[in-house]
Amino acid sequence: MIRKLALLAVMILGVISASAIIPLDKYSINRKDLPQAAREMLDENFPKAKVSMIKVDKHLLKRTDYDVKLTNGTKIEFSNKGRWTLVDCKKKSVPESLVPKAIRSNVAKKYPGEKIVRISRSTLYYVIGLANGKELKYDLLGIFQCELTPKEAEQFEADALAEADSDE
Repeated sequence: MIRKLALLAVMILGVISASAIIPLDKYSINRKDLPQAAREMLDENFPKAKVSMIKVDKHLLKRTDYDVKLTNGTKIEFSNKGRWTLVDCKKKSVPESLVPKAIRSNVAKKYPGEKIVRISRSTLYYVIGLANGKELKYDLLGIFQCELTPKEAEQFEADALAEADSDE
């Protein structure tokens, strides 16, 4: 009897731990599925763009992420509270209001004529993607830190998303 109860307990723990790993994703096109802050950001920075897909990543007992794709190709990632963590406009410029003025000025001076097409942020840094493929790291004051390799930029984004989750 004790052996059967122990086996049942192990099986239940296995099912619970497996379900904690499997995200509970939901797809939508309804902006109301986003937190208020995310809706406001979209309305302010992309007022005419239509949503083609919202992926709500619900991770059991942990967090919820929001991945938004607009019909113009722009991809935006939001944290649980609706704070944007990544804006990727592909070949188009990121809205100026999302890029701190000090960073915009520095990019204009160092890389004249280049567009900022991607921006990601963490609690400590911004990473800026230029149309020419360069990835630039700035601190929160807009002070240039370094140029990143694509692999370093990818790692930064993964760390920034994990950091945003732990802050909320």
